[in-house]
Amino acid sequence: MEQSSILSVLNKKHIADEFSDHQESLHYAINHFDSLGYKVGKGRRNMVKHIRVKDLDLNVKSFKTPNPVNRLAYRFFRKSKARRSYEYARRLLDQGILTPTPVACFEQFSRLAFGRSFYISVHIKEDLTFRTLIEDPQYPEREEIIRQFTRFTHEMHEKGILFLDHSPGNTLIKKSKEGTYRFYLVDLNRMRHNQKLSFKSRMKNFARLTATDDIIAIMSREYASLTGHEFNTVYACMVKYTRANHERRLRQKRLNRQLGRYKP
Repeated sequence: MEQSSILSVLNKKHIADEFSDHQESLHYAINHFDSLGYKVGKGRRNMVKHIRVKDLDLNVKSFKTPNPVNRLAYRFFRKSKARRSYEYARRLLDQGILTPTPVACFEQFSRLAFGRSFYISVHIKEDLTFRTLIEDPQYPEREEIIRQFTRFTHEMHEKGILFLDHSPGNTLIKKSKEGTYRFYLVDLNRMRHNQKLSFKSRMKNFARLTATDDIIAIMSREYASLTGHEFNTVYACMVKYTRANHERRLRQKRLNRQLGRYKP
């Protein structure tokens, strides 16, 4: 698709009121997505780029065109990933949970199918992600950050929010001037709200974060103190679901190798 024609097929858009005066810049970012900015992350399925346009510092996420079944589903039955990302971000902020400020989403609809889509948010330069704490056991204030992250997760649970992609790279962490840490959720299109979360659901929500035992122990101790559960109960349950997730991922990698689909 030629750069100049990208916007012409995106026939539905939602722009936050506070960015309504920046439509020209937003259109420029979308129309020149392939040539502007630089790529953020690996972008195997979807691509995120950090793009500056005039006085806007943006992250623009281009979602892969869905398979034929989902092209029909997103056209008639379900909201697209871009639309969900935009709406969930606004909803999180309304509930006091941080996420990069949502700017807009753009979608392509034809009479019978759904096509390309984009989600735009304000760029945040993080100090670290949760993955940093896994890879660097000597990271300054590591244990305190893990404890604060656990309190952040507990706050989401108490507000009935289940973030299904609660994984090492999907929370941006910034240190505030007061010495505390702020946590910003990203990759928002898989999320549930207004849930009455059981203990089992809460523990499963930690399963994708890490298989590192010392981190699990810190999170378990903090979560136990917040809920009144025994540490051993929380720890055993968190380990159980973390190991099950880890083993499932290993099985999937082995299957992908056998099918020639493995990418390191």
